[in-house]
Amino acid sequence: MKTVGLEHTTLESCIKDARRERVVVTRKGKPVALVVGVEGLDEEQLQLGSSDKFWTLIEARRKQKTINRAELERRSKDGNGSGQTIAEKYDTRARQPTPNQRVAVRSVSLKRRPHKP
Repeated sequence: MKTVGLEHTTLESCIKDARRERVVVTRKGKPVALVVGVEGLDEEQLQLGSSDKFWTLIEARRKQKTINRAELERRSKDGNGSGQTIAEKYDTRARQPTPNQRVAVRSVSLKRRPHKP
């Protein structure tokens, strides 16, 4: 963290320095401002980072009991007995459509075609 006197700096200089480290601006030796670089952050990140309500929620969540991955997987098993986790059930990257899904897609596409007598 860098400390600079207000009478010895410019805003441009503070912004340039804040890209690398936080800059404390002082007046008569007492801190009056903190300049923090925010390049790469979006508006939501900036708002949440300074939100007391958000950090109160985070603090409360961190006090809650956690579970390990194996327990999470056990709890998230699909209720219909397939043995798949919720993540596996909805993962469409490698999953092929079932024959019933193909028929449903075909029938929908047929209904949308204009009917010619």
